[in-house]
Amino acid sequence: MIKAVLFDMDGVLIDAREWHYEALNKALEIFWYTITRHEHEKFYDWLPTHIKLNKLSEEKWLPKSLHKFINQMKQQYTVDAIYNNSNVDFSKQVMLKKLRDKWIKIACCSNSIKNSIEMMLNKAMIIDYFDLILSNEDVSESKPSPQIYNLAIEKLWVKPEETLIVEDSAHWIEAANKSWARVIIVDNAIDVHSWIFNKYNLINLKNIC
Repeated sequence: MIKAVLFDMDGVLIDAREWHYEALNKALEIFWYTITRHEHEKFYDWLPTHIKLNKLSEEKWLPKSLHKFINQMKQQYTVDAIYNNSNVDFSKQVMLKKLRDKWIKIACCSNSIKNSIEMMLNKAMIIDYFDLILSNEDVSESKPSPQIYNLAIEKLWVKPEETLIVEDSAHWIEAANKSWARVIIVDNAIDVHSWIFNKYNLINLKNIC
């Protein structure tokens, strides 16, 4: 029996992956650096910002002395993107309400920083449905380590086999599987509610690993 559902953020709850890509590039361009679309999709898309910056220092000689400033600017540009692009998401409201009506605990577990997560959930008007919000600031190891999911399971007082994790990226599915919870793979943020319920029946979920 499923007692808790743990959602990733980008590409699952909010379609914000492009916002992060554009925000980081905008910050990098101040110093004439950039991440190409090919590099982003193949090497950078799933990484937290500080790891992306370390990778850029190793591969493109980005001075480490610039990391703090670039990270600050990236976060500011991300805030701008959230305010300019976020909308109320009624389909997610319906989905999350139905989970709450079934007495299922709900968490968001994201590699983003807490401020960005809370802003996005607030703008979508779904933050009040969550029992727990965990960010990369709450763990010492980001995904693909399962640490963030293990912590959520512990804090929600459920067992791994009673937990469903919703992910969209192959890189993060590794983390979900390592937690020993059940995993559902969604195509994008638009389709999450239909994948979750399959006619509102949590027993007959599709694409469970």
